[in-house]
Amino acid sequence: MDIGTASVLIVLALIGLMLIGLPLAFVTGAVAIGTTLLVLGPQGLPLVASRVYSFVMEYALVAVPMFILMASLLERSGVARDLYNAMSKWAGGLPGGVAVQTTIVAVLIAAVTGIIGGEVVMLGLMALPQMLRLGYDKRLASGVICAGGSLGTMIPPSIVLIFYGLTAAQPIGDLFVAAAVPGLMLASLYVAYVLIRCRINPELGPPLPVEERATTAEKLRLLRGLLAPMAIAVWVLGSIYGGIASVSEAAGVGVAGTLAVAAMRGELNWRMLNEALQETLVTCGKLLWITFGATALIGIYNVMGGTRFLQDFMAGLPLAPIAIVLVMMAILIVLGMFMDWIGILLLTMPVFVPVITDLGFDPIWFGVLFTMNMQISYLTPPFGPACFFLKSVAPPELQLPDIFRGMLPFIGLQGFAIILVIIWPEIALWLPSVLR
Repeated sequence: MDIGTASVLIVLALIGLMLIGLPLAFVTGAVAIGTTLLVLGPQGLPLVASRVYSFVMEYALVAVPMFILMASLLERSGVARDLYNAMSKWAGGLPGGVAVQTTIVAVLIAAVTGIIGGEVVMLGLMALPQMLRLGYDKRLASGVICAGGSLGTMIPPSIVLIFYGLTAAQPIGDLFVAAAVPGLMLASLYVAYVLIRCRINPELGPPLPVEERATTAEKLRLLRGLLAPMAIAVWVLGSIYGGIASVSEAAGVGVAGTLAVAAMRGELNWRMLNEALQETLVTCGKLLWITFGATALIGIYNVMGGTRFLQDFMAGLPLAPIAIVLVMMAILIVLGMFMDWIGILLLTMPVFVPVITDLGFDPIWFGVLFTMNMQISYLTPPFGPACFFLKSVAPPELQLPDIFRGMLPFIGLQGFAIILVIIWPEIALWLPSVLR
């Protein structure tokens, strides 16, 4: 059987197994084992094991459970709650002010967690009741929370960037630096959109009542809520950017700092630690099982010559290099509507990154574009995870169709940001070039 026919059959097998409801980890693993048996026979199974073993032995992978544990501890220590309470008063007198501060809090939380699901849930519990109480448009409120919460894909230390670096063999520290400016640019677009819409129609985001607005002295006092998360962010990211620690070491430092903050607040106890560890194990288990299956599938497909076949096919398209990049972006957006980011990354990046390199583009720049695409995938129907995370903690009057409609302007802003980074790669590459 030629490799083109085999590729089509593998794709059909993946789609068929997902349609009957099998988890992605078992889908990719089953197709990998089945393909190995058909192509190499039972003697090919050690290849699958060695492929998985080589991936999980990557030292940088240690950072993943550390950052997830740090996020779990922060969620339970009340640091995020104090951060939101401090920030929600600062621009509350502006139309849309609470939504703006929610976006800023989302950036700060992303800078100390690196994961998304927990951030959307936290903001849904803290910010959504406040905005609905003030009379905010429910679609605008849900859009701000989901879009702001999904900034965790880009704002360092991002788990998505760590896995991209491992898969594409790119320095994770450089990826963190490259994603910082586009991530802040995207957050700024959210803020500008909210302020403009609420200036045109203040009823979409009414300001805080006068009696609830904080005085200058109260605002300064509330800033104490910023100290702990800012200290952790500086501790982690500063040690990476300053060349003091590797990403894995900085993740361990972040966990130590989070434990210290929780202890100083008097909230560190065995129950909290046990719950955080259990959540970390469950999350890591999901990520790693998907990694095992996708890594094994790519391994046998590479032995068959499939990866080179797809690379030659894409490089041979009668299109300009930038048009090939746009085709890749379209493929990622479509896949993001139906698959989890880790599966998309492990199945596509071994094919896309070599093509990008052959075309003369920077794989660091492409990694930033990938994370921006994955941020869109968290919002797009029919399976936008951020929307379902928010619905799980939203009041009954906020229906899922309202949440999805609230996403549309923010998906448009994300697409606009991707176009900016494609047209001006310096948005992503300027800061790494300065810090080298």
